[in-house]
Amino acid sequence: MQSRAPSMTEQQRLEEANSGRAAWRLWGPYLSERQWGTVREDYSPDGTAWDYFSHDQARSRAYRWGEDGIAGFSDDHQRLCLALALWNGKDPILKERVFGLTNSEGNHGEDVKELYYYLDATPTHSYLKMLYKYPQSAYPYAWLVEENRRRGKLDPEFELIDTDAFHEDRYFDVFVEYGKAAPEDILMRISVCNRGPEAALIHVLPQLWFRNTWSWGYSVAKPSLQAVSDDTILAKHSELGDYTLHVEDAPLLFCDNETNPRRFFGMHDAPGYFKDAFHEALIQGNSKAINPARTGTKCAAHFELTVPPGGQGTVRLRLASGLKTPPFADFDEVFNARRQEADQFYAGLQKELTDQDARSVQRQALAGMIWSKQFFHYEVRQWLQGDPGQPSPPAERKHGRNHEWTHLNNADVVSMPDKWEYPWYAAWDLAFHTISLALVDSEFAKQQLRLITRAWYIHPNGQLPAYEWAFSDVNPPVHGWAAWRVFQIDRKQRRARRPNDLGDLTFLESVFHKLMLNFTWWVNRKDTAGRNIFQGGFLGLDNIGVFDRSAPLPTGGYINQSDGTSWMAMYCLNLMRIGLELAKQDRAYEDIATKFFEHFLQIAEAMTTFGEGIGLWDETDQFFYDVLNLPTGQTVPLKVRSMVGLIPLFAVETLDPELLVQVPEFKERLEWYLKHRPDLAALVSHWHVPGTCDRRLLSLLRGHRMKAVLRRMLDESEFLSNYGVRAVSRYHLEHPYTYSWNGNSMSVQYQPGESGTGLFGGNSNWRGPIWFPVNYLIIESLQKFHHYYGDDFKIECPTGSGKYLTINQVAVELSRRLQRIFARNEKGHRPVVGQNERLQSDPHFRDCINFHEYFHGDSGRGVGASHQTGWTGLIAKVIQTRVNSQELLPTKR
Repeated sequence: MQSRAPSMTEQQRLEEANSGRAAWRLWGPYLSERQWGTVREDYSPDGTAWDYFSHDQARSRAYRWGEDGIAGFSDDHQRLCLALALWNGKDPILKERVFGLTNSEGNHGEDVKELYYYLDATPTHSYLKMLYKYPQSAYPYAWLVEENRRRGKLDPEFELIDTDAFHEDRYFDVFVEYGKAAPEDILMRISVCNRGPEAALIHVLPQLWFRNTWSWGYSVAKPSLQAVSDDTILAKHSELGDYTLHVEDAPLLFCDNETNPRRFFGMHDAPGYFKDAFHEALIQGNSKAINPARTGTKCAAHFELTVPPGGQGTVRLRLASGLKTPPFADFDEVFNARRQEADQFYAGLQKELTDQDARSVQRQALAGMIWSKQFFHYEVRQWLQGDPGQPSPPAERKHGRNHEWTHLNNADVVSMPDKWEYPWYAAWDLAFHTISLALVDSEFAKQQLRLITRAWYIHPNGQLPAYEWAFSDVNPPVHGWAAWRVFQIDRKQRRARRPNDLGDLTFLESVFHKLMLNFTWWVNRKDTAGRNIFQGGFLGLDNIGVFDRSAPLPTGGYINQSDGTSWMAMYCLNLMRIGLELAKQDRAYEDIATKFFEHFLQIAEAMTTFGEGIGLWDETDQFFYDVLNLPTGQTVPLKVRSMVGLIPLFAVETLDPELLVQVPEFKERLEWYLKHRPDLAALVSHWHVPGTCDRRLLSLLRGHRMKAVLRRMLDESEFLSNYGVRAVSRYHLEHPYTYSWNGNSMSVQYQPGESGTGLFGGNSNWRGPIWFPVNYLIIESLQKFHHYYGDDFKIECPTGSGKYLTINQVAVELSRRLQRIFARNEKGHRPVVGQNERLQSDPHFRDCINFHEYFHGDSGRGVGASHQTGWTGLIAKVIQTRVNSQELLPTKR
């Protein structure tokens, strides 16, 4: 029999997918890990999403907008879903979805309470692997809830590993792998390893079901699942077509993916076979919950495995369209081929990386990025109005959350920050995701940036949607930077195949036009006094300041933000650089690039002084601060030494002489400013003085100010940690900043780990921890400064050490410190894991890595969302960049 596993590299699959010759991205890990507790599913009058649709309800209640599951897989519109369910014979519920605490239950906000890891993935999803650790004892749901409720904000979170769930190694390692024999031929293998000392029983129930699209009162054809034999299920869908699920030696169970009215509405005689049927049959012994006709819209294959101690049991399934050969004849051959091709793909990416542990960290980080794709469905207008087949939503919602975003109509695969804690896209997170994704799939990275600027995302006024909890929140405008960097990464890859390739200018141009709309929105909406000083509000930095910056100030007035203004200066330079690239092919863009150049100079002037001699730069402290503007006209610098004062570093760009030759009108305007507006030219770095190789530098920071900011940033008693740059200076540990108003005192103190307040949910903290997105931008900014200054410009690093490094060496040192979070230290421990000895030393744990939301400012321990590979996936790019950096030895002056 001819094999169905043809020899094909992952790069060939990507080329087929990108050209449209084969739909390799049609199926992928697009299932959420939490659909309950989301805004989309919340139809309450007061917007209490966590309470309106709970984890307990999820097993019995049909979702309106999406689905969730463990190790889930679906098509790109989530019509047909495949995922894992488990039961150890002792749990009170069937384990169909990942469990965690809600915002009010966790002592530091919402928190997933499971142990699972994304181990491997290719960008076309031709091979995927993850690990789920399942206790053999009853899952400690109540214990986790009660203990975390008991603990306060100053106590650590109580995790599954802190219970007795893994006592005497009595748990299963459940490995889930997917392999594709063809774009619509998906193999699923579940390997259950018993780590305990005795044989143990486990029920393994791979589930196949249709997302419920038929219960809401629209004319939608209802799909169907039907057993056509004892080992084959036919899935029929009017849009997706026909698929068959093939299983080996297991009873088939059927029900419907519909709400159980008996449980929710007291309709005890209601006929039907509902969403929770498998739970009722296995755990409650109600065999009548299963449809004896073996048909429905949800099904499962029920495998009962007794796994010996140290042994393994395996389950195999195949979901395919048009399969003509025996489904399991070439099953293992396909998997072996796909794993080898995955190894080859990463061997090419990591050919210069010799450290095996660093290879593993990078590969798991990229696996997390790929596994964290999710189909996101949310039509705000329809959500506000309600569905014809359901009760009308409460009237309050028409003037409540997101009511001004009725144009927003999302039904796309989007890169998520974390598919449990953040199962919704976040605009500024997404920009950073694309940098890491571009390493392995630049086409998908570009598609994500195009998507967030499409008409059904971006507001007609030009604002980008922040996230479903509040689309109108303001995030840093980093999408110009991301578009330019993804374009550069993609162009480098294209030139490896075609040396004269100009890059994807169509992508760059399409995104550029939409970003100009967004830039205009910023200028019109966030510059209160029209003086090029910006008040972005929240800006994604949560509790970094004295006040909740997204709410009206208790003092009245407003804050002129150092970070908001610096982000806009950076945005100007990003759009200027994109405009110059486009101008090389179309001279019309020279004027637009000039406009952003001039706007940058105006922002630079405003940051220095915006009236009465007061600016954002404090000459005494040699640092940038936010400035509070009171209704009386008084201005008060808020002297918090925070990331807010480091963000001016990000507004930097170098211009090569070869580029300026190709844009003569822009060059002429630049020289006009040099001659006629020396007052503006003097405000920024001396861009009119040629640097290394006659490059020109545009920056908010002149040499003196840059050195002053770097001196503080590289001080280990302030910002510089062993693991990166802290968000708030450690100086504030002993010297909290306090502002008093009307007898009330508000303060900022250095908090290296979890937040000590409930602000913004309490699980996100910018008062001391290390965050990857801003650290990564610091590194890139330093590389640009070095591009101009060269090796002659040196600075003491760390401050006070007597060691002087070039700016590039400082960037390399920061990269090394970030990588140190995940690498084994001299004791063989990974700082990210913290003090848990089992996670550090147990051979079944120690090489499995989670990529957290942020990291403890002193110890490097992972904090916040435990699977936020999203922007923390930047570690993959940091590792790649370090490999290609020239690491020179430090020099003493």
